[in-house]
Amino acid sequence: MLNILLAAMLAQAVPVAATLSSDPVAADWVAVPDDELMVFTLANGHRFTVRLAPRYSPIHVANIRKLALAHWWDAGTSVYRVQDNYVAQWGDATEKKPLVAGVVANPPAEYLHTGSTTVARLSQRDPYAEWAGYSRDGWPLAGNGATEWVPHCYGMVGVARDLAPSTGSGAELYTVIGHSPRALDRNIAVVGRVIDGVGWLSSLPRGTGDLGFYKTEGERSPIVSARLVSELPAAERPHFEYRAADNARFVAWIASRENRAGPFFTVPAGGADICAALPPVRKAP
Repeated sequence: MLNILLAAMLAQAVPVAATLSSDPVAADWVAVPDDELMVFTLANGHRFTVRLAPRYSPIHVANIRKLALAHWWDAGTSVYRVQDNYVAQWGDATEKKPLVAGVVANPPAEYLHTGSTTVARLSQRDPYAEWAGYSRDGWPLAGNGATEWVPHCYGMVGVARDLAPSTGSGAELYTVIGHSPRALDRNIAVVGRVIDGVGWLSSLPRGTGDLGFYKTEGERSPIVSARLVSELPAAERPHFEYRAADNARFVAWIASRENRAGPFFTVPAGGADICAALPPVRKAP
């Protein structure tokens, strides 16, 4: 019944935006589980936090958790590629560091999720899919028929890989730091989203080698630690909240993104790119 109500409200997006507040209530903010959060610390002291997406890439995320628990990224790894308007990539630049026991070197291609976890959708068709929308727990989604996936939007984290059939282990990761490269959708496993500190990655010097790779070791930004938040002492754990999407206030928020109001916007767009309307995440107050 709720999905029917949400669909009906989206069909009348402009009236909804005008009559229903898009402001969240306290209950709309839900804590991100500690075991879905991972903090990377660079040698310069800057940190960025990744929210993992185990529902959509379960084996790759399991690999990442095993690597984190083994402190695999704590030595000999770095941000070694920063390509302008594309990605920042990190891991072992030499590709010689052994993986941790139990890590699947070449998991199944977790590029599509079968079934639907979407509770609200944008009103217009997505350029790269039949639809785009949101899971209840704060993930942007695109989909066709009975399949869906997390799109390559700014800040999304993917698994670097070689040519197919390679799928990547999760030891080498990247995040989008430019215009959304949606052609990568359904070709690479998306395992999370940088929800805090992505600016430290997007502001790094661009690599001058092919595809933005740094030419020398001295140009790289070493990683000194990578920890699951669930592994940290309670007093040191950062806490984040996502905005739940299964309510009329979120539908009104979608409408407000599709038809901007206020004195500056004199012509409503009538639609929005999913990557320009990412579901809100915040530090817990």
